[in-house]
Amino acid sequence: MDFLPVKGVDEKPFDLNDGVFAVNGVPLLSDVPDNVVFSPFSTVCVTSVSDAPPEIVQRVESTSLKGGFFGFTQHEPSDRLSNSLGRFDGRDFLSVFRFKTWWSTQWIGKSGSDLQLETQWIVLNVHEIKSYVVVIPIIEKSFRSSLNPGNGGQVIITAESGSTSVKDSSFRAIAYVHVSDNPYNLMREAFSAIRVHLNTFRLLEEKQLPRIINKFGWCTWDACYLTVEPASLWHGVKEFCNGGACPRFVIIDDGWQSINFDGDDSGNDAKNLVLGGEQMTGRLHRLDEGEKFRRYKGGSLLSENAPPYKQDKPKMLINKAIEIERAMKEKNNLVEAGETDLECLNLKIQMLKQELEEIFMQDSDKEELSSSSCCRSEENCVENTGLEAFTRDLRTTFKNLDDIYVWHSISGAWGGVKPGIEGLDIEVVPCNLSPGLDRTMPDLAVDKIVEAGIGLVHPSQARKFYNSMHSYLANAGITGVKVDVIEKLEYASEDYGGRVELAKAYYDGLTDSMIKNFSGTELLASMQQCNDFFYLGTKQISFGRVGDDFWFQDPNGDPEGVYWLQGVHMIHCSYNSLWMGQMIHPDWDMFQSDHVCAKFHAGSRAICGGPVYLSDSLGHHDFGLIKQLVFPDGTIPRCIHYALPTRDCLFKNPLFDQESLLKIFNFNQYGGVIGAFNCQGAGWDPEKRRIVGHKECYKPVQGSVHVTDIEWDQSPRIPSSDMTVPDRYIVYLQQSQRILFATLTSDPIEITIMPSSFELFNFVPVRRSGAGVEFAPIGLTDMLNCVGTIQELEMDGSDVRIRVKGEGKFLAYSGKAPKECAVNGESVEFGWETETGKLSFDVEWVEEVGGVSDIVLVF
Repeated sequence: MDFLPVKGVDEKPFDLNDGVFAVNGVPLLSDVPDNVVFSPFSTVCVTSVSDAPPEIVQRVESTSLKGGFFGFTQHEPSDRLSNSLGRFDGRDFLSVFRFKTWWSTQWIGKSGSDLQLETQWIVLNVHEIKSYVVVIPIIEKSFRSSLNPGNGGQVIITAESGSTSVKDSSFRAIAYVHVSDNPYNLMREAFSAIRVHLNTFRLLEEKQLPRIINKFGWCTWDACYLTVEPASLWHGVKEFCNGGACPRFVIIDDGWQSINFDGDDSGNDAKNLVLGGEQMTGRLHRLDEGEKFRRYKGGSLLSENAPPYKQDKPKMLINKAIEIERAMKEKNNLVEAGETDLECLNLKIQMLKQELEEIFMQDSDKEELSSSSCCRSEENCVENTGLEAFTRDLRTTFKNLDDIYVWHSISGAWGGVKPGIEGLDIEVVPCNLSPGLDRTMPDLAVDKIVEAGIGLVHPSQARKFYNSMHSYLANAGITGVKVDVIEKLEYASEDYGGRVELAKAYYDGLTDSMIKNFSGTELLASMQQCNDFFYLGTKQISFGRVGDDFWFQDPNGDPEGVYWLQGVHMIHCSYNSLWMGQMIHPDWDMFQSDHVCAKFHAGSRAICGGPVYLSDSLGHHDFGLIKQLVFPDGTIPRCIHYALPTRDCLFKNPLFDQESLLKIFNFNQYGGVIGAFNCQGAGWDPEKRRIVGHKECYKPVQGSVHVTDIEWDQSPRIPSSDMTVPDRYIVYLQQSQRILFATLTSDPIEITIMPSSFELFNFVPVRRSGAGVEFAPIGLTDMLNCVGTIQELEMDGSDVRIRVKGEGKFLAYSGKAPKECAVNGESVEFGWETETGKLSFDVEWVEEVGGVSDIVLVF
């Protein structure tokens, strides 16, 4: 097959000769070992056998000369091989590495020795030719690879199978290399090439998005943790609806399942679990809902005689459990220090546990969700119980509730499934960490899983396992799942052909069940940020987390962590989206609307391009803030792409260099937006192997924003060609409510952002009507993503017609005052300022038309 030459790129941009790997004559790696080979893409990949759509194959062929593969050969076969790819020093790089088994984040440096363990990819800034080169470790045969630091600037590639019985010594294509003059095109072209080469996953553009993507939701995790039960969930949804922000989806997170511990009676659920960590050695002893949900009787929450619910009970339980956890940590620290006099501390712990038990017992007799009036016969009572009855009652009462997801681990529960469930071959498998993972951030979840092992359903039964669980859930009214703790599969691969083969079996089973039970789309992937998930698990999955968890406080006890952890979260999400967004739509996770940094989070969620969902505790909401994100019908003004860091942030450290802002850009239908965030205050410490605070960085930061910071060519759809090179832009600063003018050649907008604060810059092209009136719609400014409220714009002669969704103050720039302004056919009063061109008027929410208003301006 012929490969087309690429304009502006040499026919053979890469060259490996005499130990030097170069691009267009610029050395990238020196001292490349003799056992390393580089093969052009066309000599390795036969595109004609790819199952990718023709348009993707053609696109990959058109850029094929820009890419190729590293391989290497060693003398002795092994299940884990490390090899230098050469060395570099003095060249800026951006990378993403795994700081925990499940989570990845950004890292920069100038040398191969600056890399962190378990690096997923590295982009080198080749300023000499105004280009960028990415090196991406991939999978080959039964081996998965990563990049790691070496001495003297060396870049080490490590290939591992995850099983001592699966060995090899030679790889032809264990890492992919690509060059481009645009860093965003670089990632798209590179991952497209890998997709065509591997044929084991699909790109985001090939898949449909889940229904929840445009909606507002509530997740039970931070609100209830493991105490979640029907009453708390019911009243949580009710509170949002009473406050004017009805969720369109809920996620019933961990705590709803039937789990207990080894040695427990297999017929009974573990009782009185509260915090994440307590359940991590537990296993499923049945595949349906736990007793808390199984005992629910239909109608018991609809009845006038419904039992009262103590709103603050979940928070009381959580706070008391946190006290116990801290006291236990204090005890462990004293024991490690050699302290033997622990009587007072033991008494304190005993007292706290007793107090926790008393909170559990409060009103427990009143909270039994049963009602003699809800069933006419014993037979009807049996049929009208459990999860199915509960989801039916939820939807009966809360009409806007479209989707109900439930959580489960990739293996069922954290500890998997208990042997003995009929029809499933289950074995408790010991867990082993690879040497690379063993030196990442200490993690309670890892410790617990290694302690207990995983109750693993045999991979040959993965399809049966998932379909058994999911078909039951679907019949019970569950419409999707949040699948968590995904990367733990690699711990248990020793006897199953290695990590790649075990993952394939489980991901194929999950894919099959998604299609059968959840429309093929309704799955949120979490704790999955290792490259092999993306290369093996995303044939069907189109949606997943791109950051670590939202932490409302530092679990290690740093009181300042409540602030600096939030900026860290945004860095995770922004930079991970550069690569994860090629395969899944990025999800920025939940947050709490009453958190001290809630507005900081809200600013990022408003323009992230994903759904908005909260984990508010019952009785703790900021509806004023929520309504800046959510329409009254529970939908959101979502950006049409996913947010990415601006080009001038790629090789910066917005966490602790004391000078850089995080700037992210995205698109609405009629404009672009830049969010500038001050995330300074913390970061990864390679020596301590954890993220630590940097108080000296938590201070105001200066920066600048320019219209060219938006990569307009990355927009998925541009309404008209004048979007790319307009004469003028209106810039609306959402937080300070300022209007400015900008062109491609105007000076940057200088800004100072306070710690844990932000500004949103909306760039709207100024259009000219047939009557010569300059006009730029800004939208409903009560919403954080104001331009996202505009759904249609038509400029016809002397009329401007706009469709806008929402309510509040509508703002636009107009070169002159209109003669008339009508909303939904009714004339309305408007204001227009001669000096600024600000045109404004009020828009009401009209329920009958779904809150969408038709605006006509006559000039």
